[in-house]
Amino acid sequence: MGAGVSGIWGRAEQQDFRSRVRGTLLGSALGDALGTPLAGLALAGIRSAYGPDGLVDLAPAYGRRGAVSAATQLGLFTVDGLIRAQVRRDTGAWHPPTDVHRAHRRWAATQHEWGPDERRKDDGWLAREEWLYARRDPGRACLVGFGDEVMGTLDAPRNPAERGSGAAVRSAAFGLLVGWEPQLVLQLAVECAVQSHGHPVAYLAAGAQALLVHGLARGESLDGAVQHALALLATRPGHEPVTDALRQALGAVRQGMPNPARVEALALLDGDGGGADADAGGEGGGAGAVLGAAVYCALVCEDIRHGLALAVNHGGDSVATGALTGALLGALHGETALPPGWLVELEGRPTILSLADDFAMEMTQGPALHGPGASAPGWLARYPRAV
Repeated sequence: MGAGVSGIWGRAEQQDFRSRVRGTLLGSALGDALGTPLAGLALAGIRSAYGPDGLVDLAPAYGRRGAVSAATQLGLFTVDGLIRAQVRRDTGAWHPPTDVHRAHRRWAATQHEWGPDERRKDDGWLAREEWLYARRDPGRACLVGFGDEVMGTLDAPRNPAERGSGAAVRSAAFGLLVGWEPQLVLQLAVECAVQSHGHPVAYLAAGAQALLVHGLARGESLDGAVQHALALLATRPGHEPVTDALRQALGAVRQGMPNPARVEALALLDGDGGGADADAGGEGGGAGAVLGAAVYCALVCEDIRHGLALAVNHGGDSVATGALTGALLGALHGETALPPGWLVELEGRPTILSLADDFAMEMTQGPALHGPGASAPGWLARYPRAV
């Protein structure tokens, strides 16, 4: 993705980037949808319900197959916030953490309102998508973090004891800023994570996921992206539980054939505090451990269907592990590697595709949409500059 980094995009580079953006967002949603029926189930319960191989196909949740959880809904608003940040850059009022926080506040409104409020024209198009108003067990940390105007910062984080993986799941979008240097991607992901998840394990796992997607979207191998992430994370206080989990994932690759027991052992590592993941309701070892399990699944399975099945069939946080794995494999392989039969049933697929394409267009052709020399009124109606 060298062309993207330099700011000069050829047609082939734009097409590749769009495929990876689509792959990341759709892959994350598929992992979420596959894991959602398993939330709170132990491995024995999964096998009792779905057979000895566990769940290997989409199953009903929230009244339909392919339903996504609050993790995907919130992640879409993260993407919306990043687009709005780029659009607002023309005004000189450019502070991406603030724009992402405002987007997450728009998500919070969907959790207590019946539907879109057409009077709020500055909310943009995403907040008018009615399906996003279906409440899907949002995590307490996110409801608290985005429940008022106070924005958490590294000096004053929201929910400072929260170790769960909710921030990590929504952080793949930061990695799609392929024109940014990795250390800036890490910093942005961390600054946005502490708006709801204030423990270093949670916000550094979010930063790590962003770094991994960033490397993959720029054409690195997953192993190479992990090594680069380890080097950058090592400079951050409190990194050890996250970097240890990533190293455990790398080591597990050499321990024989993949199996659910190995994924569960990684997902339940207690080096980062153990306990329940407040975002998903299942037992888990915290965000670092869940990320390690996701990295392992992505490393050992090139086939996305098998990788996602491996990621969700365990007694840890199936939703988060599935979503993190799906984002990694989608960024690595692009949208055409995703299982088409699952995509057909994925809830919100048209919205996800529209948002992915808008993100890719803004990042590659933003000057043609807004700026001193051009203005597209339709674009500014979708992503208003006003707060």
